[in-house]
Amino acid sequence: MLWYFKSLGKRRIIEFVVLVIFAVFFMGPLLNLFLLAFTGKWQYPAPLPQSWSLDWWKFVLSKDEVVKSIGLSFLIATVVTALSILICIPAAYAFARIRFPLSRMFLFSFLLTNAFPKMGLYVSIAVLFFKLGLMNTFIGVVLIHIVNTLMFMTWIPSSAFRNVHKAQEESARDVGASPFRVFWSITFPMALPGITVASIFTFLHSLDEAQGTFLVGIPDFKTMPVIMYSIISDFPSTAGAVFSIILTLPTIVLLLAAQRFVSADVMSGGFQMK
Repeated sequence: MLWYFKSLGKRRIIEFVVLVIFAVFFMGPLLNLFLLAFTGKWQYPAPLPQSWSLDWWKFVLSKDEVVKSIGLSFLIATVVTALSILICIPAAYAFARIRFPLSRMFLFSFLLTNAFPKMGLYVSIAVLFFKLGLMNTFIGVVLIHIVNTLMFMTWIPSSAFRNVHKAQEESARDVGASPFRVFWSITFPMALPGITVASIFTFLHSLDEAQGTFLVGIPDFKTMPVIMYSIISDFPSTAGAVFSIILTLPTIVLLLAAQRFVSADVMSGGFQMK
């Protein structure tokens, strides 16, 4: 075995050690969370649970408040994603294809919502919502979620539209295709991977939003992240692990389903100003 490590060289060994540390750092908490969620009894110093059980799954899923929060979270995330697509895709196409004064400044402005501490921004929005009567309303919660998704749904699709060569669109127009037909048959399908990535990030970001929902939606609108605060503080860590898996599972499933769309080129291209 020693000769094998010598043949690899110091650089390869260091790279392997760094990779193992990286994997343990990220996968270790998830593995511990998974074990804890199915634990019946786990006491120190045992390395693994002494017994397995689904009792805490039954307990968490039997609470009406939890089940309601799951449905509400998915409903809000779906509405936010659909509205973000309707609002931001035309804007992204305009930034990619139309040259107008201060276009780069307007595009850069979509980053401002992520440039300041979230709670300070949410308090300012909450003051405005209070004056408009949007506190503790479904519309208010959706709007405060959309504030944080503008960056994803504008920058990434804008880059995707820019990567569609104008020559392809012009060729379609030369054979008699209308502007809408060109967009629907040529531009949109070629930009779809970038739009899909942006939509996934928007959905997941809305699903994970807690502070804005807590500030604007309480007491009637409690999503999964908001409910998770009370579960962690009021119940054993096992119940928190169960709910964490429920909250994390959609992220893993969606990213695995869309992994062919999520690439370094799409991500790096989505945050370039041209």
